[in-house]
Amino acid sequence: MRGNIDKRHRAAQFRSRLARAMTDAGSNQSALARAVGVDRSTISQLLGGEGARLPNAHVVGACASALGVSADWLLSLSDRPESAADLLSASLSLTEAPRALVDQHIFDWHKEAAGYKIRHVPAALPDMLKSRAMLEWEYAPHLGRTADQAIGASQDRLSWMRQSRSDYEIAMPLHEIDSFARGTGYYADLPDKVRQDQIDWFLDLADQLYPRLRVYLFDARRLYSAPITVFGPLLCVFYAGGHYLAFRDRDRIETFTRHFDRLVREADHSARDLPALLRGLR
Repeated sequence: MRGNIDKRHRAAQFRSRLARAMTDAGSNQSALARAVGVDRSTISQLLGGEGARLPNAHVVGACASALGVSADWLLSLSDRPESAADLLSASLSLTEAPRALVDQHIFDWHKEAAGYKIRHVPAALPDMLKSRAMLEWEYAPHLGRTADQAIGASQDRLSWMRQSRSDYEIAMPLHEIDSFARGTGYYADLPDKVRQDQIDWFLDLADQLYPRLRVYLFDARRLYSAPITVFGPLLCVFYAGGHYLAFRDRDRIETFTRHFDRLVREADHSARDLPALLRGLR
């Protein structure tokens, strides 16, 4: 008996969802019949029947395709009416990541997430904490003659990010800041004066913005993270060199939020430790 009730309920749901999809698509019985390749009377029966029978898979699929919804949704197997392709397109995007400072994509994502906690694992030192001299050393070779204009515009965006309503948690490998302070690896040709001034700038910002800004340092020998930013519950973005890979589906956002929380939980140096560590490196 239970099975019969379920079948009747599902058939009723199909009729209701089919009618809703037709309304949303601005379609009528005649137009849908032509698109599906059946008689108008068939569509009328699909909408007006009262039994427990569902149409065959071909008709369901054709109706879903014609109306731009998923067959699973019509059959009450999913609560999302979008097709699988539309869901994938909405949940995952790949965009170019120019070699620049705060490009338009990053800025738009920050504005969208204003008020939410933003969790960030940078590829190097965080751009929002860099001095102008540091930005010029790093980006002028890529920006050429437009460096001053680009850096000025980016500084305005960085100022907006620092003053936004969002809380920031930044987790980065301890070896990154140690390499910076010692002038090794990536920072080998960075002048001593720029490095010293950058640490002072870092200290000032850490003092001004704490506790809204919290920086954690983890041991990369025990933990690993690709460059990633989690914009509250809205999206998470991977930096893959020349492109950003952005996810908007809830499960992935929660997965990478937990990943970031582990970096914070197991960090060797908490946000409270940062000033003393920076002074020691200075």
